[in-house]
Amino acid sequence: MNKPELLIPAGGPETLKTAVRYGADAVYMGGEAFGLRAKADNFTFEEMGKSIEYAHAHGVKVHVTANILAHDRDLYDAEDYFKELRAVRPDALIIADPGMFTIARRICPEIDIHISTQANNTNSETFKFWYNLGAKRVVAARELSLEEIREIRKNIPADKEIECFIHGAMCISYSGRCLLSNYFTGRDANHGECTHPCRWKYAVVEKQRPGQYLPVYENERGTYIFNSKDLCMIEHIPELVEAGINSFKIEGRMKTQLYVATVARTYRKAIDDYFESPEKYRENLSLYREEIAKCTYRQFSTGFYFGKPDENSQVYDNNTYVNEYIYLGTVAETDGNTAIFEQKNKFFQGEKLEIMKPDGRNVAAEVLSIKDEEGNSMESAPHPKQKLFVNLSEPAETGDILRIKER
Repeated sequence: MNKPELLIPAGGPETLKTAVRYGADAVYMGGEAFGLRAKADNFTFEEMGKSIEYAHAHGVKVHVTANILAHDRDLYDAEDYFKELRAVRPDALIIADPGMFTIARRICPEIDIHISTQANNTNSETFKFWYNLGAKRVVAARELSLEEIREIRKNIPADKEIECFIHGAMCISYSGRCLLSNYFTGRDANHGECTHPCRWKYAVVEKQRPGQYLPVYENERGTYIFNSKDLCMIEHIPELVEAGINSFKIEGRMKTQLYVATVARTYRKAIDDYFESPEKYRENLSLYREEIAKCTYRQFSTGFYFGKPDENSQVYDNNTYVNEYIYLGTVAETDGNTAIFEQKNKFFQGEKLEIMKPDGRNVAAEVLSIKDEEGNSMESAPHPKQKLFVNLSEPAETGDILRIKER
């Protein structure tokens, strides 16, 4: 059994650094065009070049998304875009559209191409089709079961790589191909502009009674008929490995550094523990469950891996996240026991927080004092994005994540 790659999302340069520090084997990012996460921070070509250099210096690969479903108007700029990508030398391009694939192969023949889950890759003949065209890897459709993935593995060349999503938000539409956002708001999900109508609250309108909204009650707040639970396979690493999956992919290019650090560190430990000893992995299952719940999520399920999801895979009564811990910031630099960082959420002098370290440790610390850039003492830090100088009872290091339990 080959050890799978742990592939972590990077919505921006700082999140990429967090992914690298906290255990990623590879990261995937989007540029300012042709990706499916227009609302992520994304990367300019200058940022992309520096981030790729940083990742490569730490032995981490970088995959760049160009996975829109293109119209002719999109192709006009694609050649120039791929020429610029060729200059910054990512390890792979993630592509869904055959037209974009053709241009990328012509402009960047030396860069590996991975076929996005958006291409609806559900059978071994599809995998072999892309293999024969020169694609190194195919990202499996999220609708496949483990049994189906095992069957695909048996029927494709040994050097054809399979990548699968194993954690994160699930799209209600088949392989992410959705027209709801475009229909309701004019913003196309297949061009990276999804407004997530699957998370909205709905009612029923009868054709002969326009304007009369008939609620479908789950509770007093209404019902969220498209709202799926998040995928989490932390308890099923052995089955994923045995199925022959080459890359374990985490969803979340629009998530916080706390999310990226928590998920990367937890899956890193789970994979490493399993390859060291299956017994060690089994003994630590409760630890993995506890740690993975310290970032935001919408309850957990195993998606399609063990059969078709049923009503237990949906969240009908709300569209809110579970937040067990609050992200305070990532330490940018230190001066003794003073952590310097840009604050993300409010906290107070005297509160107990947790220093989350890349090596797996969680260090409890007390906030002894808070000062702003002018050196003024503060009893609390209420303003997001404010640069703070926070004296802690325990030392923090550059790159550590500061978090606090939900009050």
